[in-house]
Amino acid sequence: MRSISATEAKQNLGALLDTVQHEPVVIRRQKRDVAVVLSPREYDRLRAVNVAEFDRFCDRIGDPATEAGLTEAKLTKIFSESSSGCGCSRYRRPGYPFAASRP
Repeated sequence: MRSISATEAKQNLGALLDTVQHEPVVIRRQKRDVAVVLSPREYDRLRAVNVAEFDRFCDRIGDPATEAGLTEAKLTKIFSESSSGCGCSRYRRPGYPFAASRP
């Protein structure tokens, strides 16, 4: 993966945009990586990989939990009684992984 300075990125934005169509580019400021620029196609590919991995995780965890008798109602009750408020519910898709019909 190529690296360029933030100054070089500002001065050569057009060339940077051309380059990222073929490979991601790391932008560095004061010897630290501060950003990665990539094409929309690569971004979509990475998002799809993450969604697929999340689905595999839900299957790995959800199936045994359902078999053990854990329902979405019980899980909601557990989270609502929790004082820590982990925020996990914002990542859970409605009815998944405890829905009867799976995609």
